[in-house]
Amino acid sequence: MPIPVGTQAPDFTLKSKTAAGVTDVKLSENLGRKNTVLLFFPLAFTGVCTKEMCEISEGMNAYSSLGADVIAISVDSPFAQEAWAQKEKISVRLGSDLNKKTAKDYGVLLDDLGGFGSTSARAAFVIDKAGVVQYSEQTPTPKDLPNFEAIKAVLAKLA
Repeated sequence: MPIPVGTQAPDFTLKSKTAAGVTDVKLSENLGRKNTVLLFFPLAFTGVCTKEMCEISEGMNAYSSLGADVIAISVDSPFAQEAWAQKEKISVRLGSDLNKKTAKDYGVLLDDLGGFGSTSARAAFVIDKAGVVQYSEQTPTPKDLPNFEAIKAVLAKLA
């Protein structure tokens, strides 16, 4: 079960790989400055995950205009994430949860996904500037996308 609304969001430090090199992605960087949308997805280079991240990349202005930063998290290595982002032109900031700690902390770690081992579920969280979860959703199956209209409605109330 994903952590509920009203919970203090667990901080994390994840690795991200871009053309500029390996950097840290931290929730705490946004605290006091921006609301954050966290999108957990199972695996890079898969159909539904690619569709989701491409659509989010195309619509990033909608989140920016609502004062939010978007971070997408999977259990893939940062190097696989970078190759996928380059191939699919994904501009969402990606975080590698290779040790699966962040997915576990947020209550969205699946024990086994189709025989591929443990991965994160498809889930979405809105975290306000104070670090409190304002929206929490785990989709019924990894093939289902989060309710992005509900996410934007929560962000609009926080703006």
